[in-house]
Amino acid sequence: MTATAISHSSAAMIDVEGVSKAFGETKALVGVDLSVPAGSVQGLLGPNGAGKTTLVRILATLLAPDAGHARISGVNVQDDPDTVRSLIGLAGQYAAVDETLTGRENLVMIGRLYRLSRQVAKTRAQESLDRLGLLEAADRPVKTYSGGMRRRLDLGASLVGRPQVLILDEPTTGLDPRTRLDTWAFIRDLVADGTTVLLTTQYLEEADQLADHIVVIDRGKVIASGTSAELKSRLGSDLIEVEVSAGDLEPALAALTEVGCRKATVDTERSRITIPTCDAVADLMAALRYLDHAGITPRDLGLRHPSLDDVFLSLTGRNTADEDPEPASITGRRTRGPAASRP
Repeated sequence: MTATAISHSSAAMIDVEGVSKAFGETKALVGVDLSVPAGSVQGLLGPNGAGKTTLVRILATLLAPDAGHARISGVNVQDDPDTVRSLIGLAGQYAAVDETLTGRENLVMIGRLYRLSRQVAKTRAQESLDRLGLLEAADRPVKTYSGGMRRRLDLGASLVGRPQVLILDEPTTGLDPRTRLDTWAFIRDLVADGTTVLLTTQYLEEADQLADHIVVIDRGKVIASGTSAELKSRLGSDLIEVEVSAGDLEPALAALTEVGCRKATVDTERSRITIPTCDAVADLMAALRYLDHAGITPRDLGLRHPSLDDVFLSLTGRNTADEDPEPASITGRRTRGPAASRP
C-alpha cells in the first residue's frame, strides 16, 4: 500500500493538512501536507532542523500547530488529544526507560499507565520482551543493559498499548549494524500485522529498506515525495562519481562542467563530485578526458546507480546530519495513551 503526500482522505490513518508552526521568527513548518494509509510505512526525511521532530511532536499531541489540521485515525490531535494518545505509540531519539527498574518492570509499568489490568500488562510485557529478544535480560536492572538493549526496550514500551500508529523518531540511532537489522525486521513484522508506521531517520538506507512512501522535508516545507524508486529516477539512470584530492576539488568541478545531463553535487568532506548522466559511457570517457586535460589524476572514478543519499543531496544541497538544530526536540519523552496526559 502506498501513501500519498498530496491527496487527503478520511480513510487515512495519519492525515496532515496545511500544518504550520513557528518559534518566534523561526518557521519550523510551513503548510505541510501528509496522508498515510493504514498498514504502511511513511518515511520522513530531512536534515537536522528541517522540521521533522516538530511534526512528530504535533502528531504526538506535545505541540499545537499554529495553522492547519492533523488527525490520527480521523481524530483531530488538538480537539481530542486523549483519544489520539490511546491510538499511538512513540519511540523518540533516546531511550526513555527507568534504569532502576528491570526491563519487565518498565514494560508492566507502561501497561498499567495505559490502564491495562495487571495481568494483561504482564502478558503484553512478556510478549514484547520475547519479540525483541530481551527475555534473558528481562529481570535485570536496565542500568546493566547495553545501549542497543535499551533502544529495543524503549521500542517495546511503545508497543505495550498495541497502538494503531507507531511513530518512530530516528529509532536506530546509535545501534550497531546487527541490532539495526533486527529492528528493521521487527518493524516489518509490525506492519505485516497492520500497524501504521511514521519513520523519521537520518539513515537513508533505512528509508530505502522500510518505507512504502517517502516525503522529503527541508526548512519546514515538503520539497519532494514518492516511492524510493520514483525519487531515484529524478537523477537519471546512472551517476559518475569522481573523488580527488582536497586541493583538486574546485579545479575538477570546473573541468567537469560539460559532463552529464544535470548539475553535479559536491561532497567537500570527501572531496567527491557526483554527476547525473544520461549517456553513461560517453560521459565517463568525457570526464576522463577533461580531467586529464586539466592535469588532475582522480583518486577514484566510477559509475553507479543512484541512491537516496544522492537524491537527498540533490534536493537539499546538504546531508541529513548537517547541523541546524530544530527549536523543539524530543529528548527522552514519550506519548503512550492516557499516561501522556499526566504531568
